[in-house]
Amino acid sequence: MKFTLSWLKDHLDTDATLDEIVERLTSLGLEVEEVDDKSQFAPFTIAKVLTAEKHPDADKLRVLSVDTGDGKPVQVVCGAPNARAGMIGAFAGPGTYVPGIDTTLSVGNIRGVESFGMMCSERELEMSDSHDGIIDLPDDAPVGTGFASYAKLDDPVIDIGLTPNRPDCTGVYGIARDLAASGMGTLKDGSVEKIAGDDACPVAVKIEEPELCPGFALRLVRGVKNGPSPKWLQQRLIAIGLRPINALVDITNYITFDRGRPLHVFDAAKVSGDLVVRLAKDGEKILGLDGKEYNLSPEHLIIADDKGPESIAGIMGGEESGCDENTTDVLIESALWHDINIAKTGRSLGIITDARYRFERGVDPEFMADGVELATKLVTEFCGGTPGKTQVTGYQDYVAKEITFPFSEVERLIGIPVEAEQATGILENLGFTVKANSDSAIVSVPSWRPDIDGKADLVEEVMRVYGVNNIEPQPLPQMNHVGGRILTTLQIRTRQAKRALASRGMLEAVNWSFISEEQAKAFGGGDEMLKLTNPISSDMSDMRPSLLPGLVAAAGRNADRGIGDVAIFEVSGIYENDTPEGQRRVASGVRKGTAGLTGSGRDWAGNGQNVGVFDAKADAFAALEACGLATANLQIVAEAPDYFHPGRSGVIKLGPKVVLGHFGEFHPNVLELLDVKGPICGFEIYIDALPEPKKKATKTKPAMVLSPFQMLTRDFAFVVDTDVTTAVILRAAQGADKQLITGVKVFDLFEGPSLGEGKKSVALEVTIQPTDRTLTDEDLEALQTKIVGKVEKATGGSLRA
Repeated sequence: MKFTLSWLKDHLDTDATLDEIVERLTSLGLEVEEVDDKSQFAPFTIAKVLTAEKHPDADKLRVLSVDTGDGKPVQVVCGAPNARAGMIGAFAGPGTYVPGIDTTLSVGNIRGVESFGMMCSERELEMSDSHDGIIDLPDDAPVGTGFASYAKLDDPVIDIGLTPNRPDCTGVYGIARDLAASGMGTLKDGSVEKIAGDDACPVAVKIEEPELCPGFALRLVRGVKNGPSPKWLQQRLIAIGLRPINALVDITNYITFDRGRPLHVFDAAKVSGDLVVRLAKDGEKILGLDGKEYNLSPEHLIIADDKGPESIAGIMGGEESGCDENTTDVLIESALWHDINIAKTGRSLGIITDARYRFERGVDPEFMADGVELATKLVTEFCGGTPGKTQVTGYQDYVAKEITFPFSEVERLIGIPVEAEQATGILENLGFTVKANSDSAIVSVPSWRPDIDGKADLVEEVMRVYGVNNIEPQPLPQMNHVGGRILTTLQIRTRQAKRALASRGMLEAVNWSFISEEQAKAFGGGDEMLKLTNPISSDMSDMRPSLLPGLVAAAGRNADRGIGDVAIFEVSGIYENDTPEGQRRVASGVRKGTAGLTGSGRDWAGNGQNVGVFDAKADAFAALEACGLATANLQIVAEAPDYFHPGRSGVIKLGPKVVLGHFGEFHPNVLELLDVKGPICGFEIYIDALPEPKKKATKTKPAMVLSPFQMLTRDFAFVVDTDVTTAVILRAAQGADKQLITGVKVFDLFEGPSLGEGKKSVALEVTIQPTDRTLTDEDLEALQTKIVGKVEKATGGSLRA
């Protein structure tokens, strides 16, 4: 939100300096992002042309002798057609930066004649687009003085960053109100005088969607003469980055920034019949004032006449009913629009306008009719004409929201006491109506503050005007005991998982929490409850049910840019439903190409292998171990989601019911949907599903005790059905004697006709570590029998002969 200092002082009677105003705005929560003090115009001076002689070697150039006020004429070569002796204009000497042409002047030599500066046009000083000749000032212009002060180019421009909850400050008057409430001056009367009209408006308004258009004000002004707006108005619009067009359009732009009230003007002669506020029909189009044609849909609210759409409601007018130099009768429109509908329409059509910016945040409903009155005053003042009566359709009077406000809430929420009288005065200065008693008050919210909902909001209003700087710093209390753990288990595990995955050569990614509906359905989501009401784009319409689609897409984008070997991870939230419990904390990662743990790409000693299911499993187990889970107790089953390859994936379980995550290579159909080529694998771990760690009396590790007895191994080969997983065999062998058996691993796998159809041989190496005595042959024989019995019972297989 930009405005000039003189513009602000139109509404605020103050003697404060620019620096004081800037500091106070920031303390009020209206953070100043930039201040342009217009110092770049200081070097320009008012100068008089003493003589203007023809250039000896150029017919269109003149050699001027210019008096800059110091008594020493300066020679300037000028090509302006209006340059003549006796004229007064704006002069820039060597070393001066000219903003309109983005050039710093130096002593020039033009066709053999030296030039020590230039006489400037309006475009070169960013006063307008005019470049037909140099500035021609009146004869009484003070030669030798600063041109910026004379032409009012030294008016500082302040740019504040508005938060979405402050629609009242989208107008300069609202900013002045805040400053006045903080003691920075006195707010001038902003009431608008009613202008009596002669005749009723001949154009009727019909509102078919009253929920989307709560009110519509319209007025006809006959006999206007449209032309350039006054110089002061043009300068203000140029200062904030707007281009003056004509008086009628400039007036609406001015009121938009002055009062935060967007308006629109129709050329009455181009409007056919009455106006209807309705939803667009499929196939309807409109040519906007920006010269672009927009395809409308039934989700878009429009203003139409008998010919069709004339305006995109609250966002942009149509070219066909726009005002030009031939306009004589004008319809001034001021309406109220539903904020969510404005935001949706603007995003779907890709239109960003000052009107949309204000309507999607909320405008003052009580200023709807006053906006027409103010515009009528300026139109008749600048363009003449005879106004008719203002016609208001559909508007219901504003009913103020009332909030019970205990004065004790101020100290409870912000920690400092504020006297009840002072709090009451602050709220009243901001426009609130306060009915106070000894310890509380009933506060009525003004129409321009739709962001105020409860007593905490009122405390915030009191606090920002009272001053955050009045909160005195307090030392932290001294603790007489060792502090307990600050972070929650979930926070600790989130950090541990990130650290573990980063240590495995993976880079952290941060993706959007929104994905397309197609991707959401492919990864187990797509529920209506998780669709966004106002998505940023069609590709971000649903809350993500998994981190994997974002990571896979990111890996694909890297591959498109020549980085095919990518290992990335993300630890963040996913959404199963719209309840707090439906938000899960997960750790997820993907590897693409040859981005394995031991390196990637081509090498003279041998190229890296393509990533696969076991790389994803190793990453998943590393994350689980980092979170404090013993992976030896986990089960792997082949029940992975459909977006994984059915034969190269698995689900990690803790017991028969608790699912901790899944891993594997991605299904080709999913990769095709995401437009990514393999090989690529990934995993996802539900951090919030991990059991809480058992509390221990101490964190001291027990002493390490090494067995003095010899470790030994025994090999077993079992013939089992091919559908029996090795995990079942390993778990059965380990359970034969948990005290003696310290390790079990598969070292051979064989399938062949000699075993029979549907059979396979799995060979195990069992590590045995006695702790209290040397095992005898009988002990080993008994242990081997238990191992064989356990495995045969669990698998239905037999010991291979």
